[in-house]
Amino acid sequence: MNYTFASDNTAGICPEAFAALAEANPGHVPSYGDDNWTTRARAAIQELFDHECSVHFAFNGTMANALALSATCRSFQSVFCHEHAHIHVDECGAPEHFTGGSKLIGLPGNDAKLTPDSLEEATHRGHGVHFHQPGAVSLTQATELGTVYSAAEVAAIAEVARRHGMAVHMDGARFANAAATLATRNGATPADFTWRAGVDVLSFGGTKNGMLTTEAVVIFNPEIATNFAYRVKQFGQLASKQRFATAQWVAMLQDGVWLRHARHANAMAQKLGQGLAALQGCALAHPTEANGVFARLPIDLVTGLEARGWQFYPFGDTGTYRFMCGWDTPASAVDALIADAQAIAV
Repeated sequence: MNYTFASDNTAGICPEAFAALAEANPGHVPSYGDDNWTTRARAAIQELFDHECSVHFAFNGTMANALALSATCRSFQSVFCHEHAHIHVDECGAPEHFTGGSKLIGLPGNDAKLTPDSLEEATHRGHGVHFHQPGAVSLTQATELGTVYSAAEVAAIAEVARRHGMAVHMDGARFANAAATLATRNGATPADFTWRAGVDVLSFGGTKNGMLTTEAVVIFNPEIATNFAYRVKQFGQLASKQRFATAQWVAMLQDGVWLRHARHANAMAQKLGQGLAALQGCALAHPTEANGVFARLPIDLVTGLEARGWQFYPFGDTGTYRFMCGWDTPASAVDALIADAQAIAV
């Protein structure tokens, strides 16, 4: 069986989002977001978070992050993030560019998670006017290593940020996967680990959860929302036919579809992680808490799987490999990969 676990971006559009595109297509409707689909999408997101937040849309996660950070930081300020953060290592300087020069400062932390202590220490760096001043902290939820911040962990970091006058941004490219995990773990709602925990602005990912070219920027702090629509336009993110982006959100947020797809991806990752960890010479490099599996594998197993057509990605430490599951990952593909791994291991 030839199936790629290299990225959750490789999956197609989920049926609900695809049907929404077709439903939104007939006829002529107002452009640039002045349509009923966009109104409904914003209302659905506000209902999801139980908050009268400001909601805007972007074409991809990089621009959602850049937009959000541009509204939280001045050019002479810094953004603290984990050293593995996507904004730090995978966005080609977009946050720095669109903030006009804000400096990204990567901090250490186990399992790609920031800690209050590391953030506190970082705020004391530098020497007055000669050094970038603290402006924001950015958390990735779920993280780049497939782990998830609890509401309490978010709140502890936000408390440090508040004491030093920093805004809190959450990069939620895989927010749905984190939400599914926390709902199962302790019943936490999206509101519990965002604005109630001190998050000011969220990049709410749609693409990795089965949608096409649409991310939402959800602003909980009204000060950040000021003039944000002009940023969206200036950054080239105002869609002329925005109904095709927002109709997908309406469909996905209806009856918990977004969470159901995320739960499936997470379950497939759990299944795959357990199967790989059971093999001799293999171990999980990080806890499997969302839809990514990070496993340390012997090289003969890696080459054997690649020879059989399996696609996955070397990540971080030498010998660590990433396997991503998506909204549509079939259990049969997971079973087949585990069976091949077992055969190679023997």
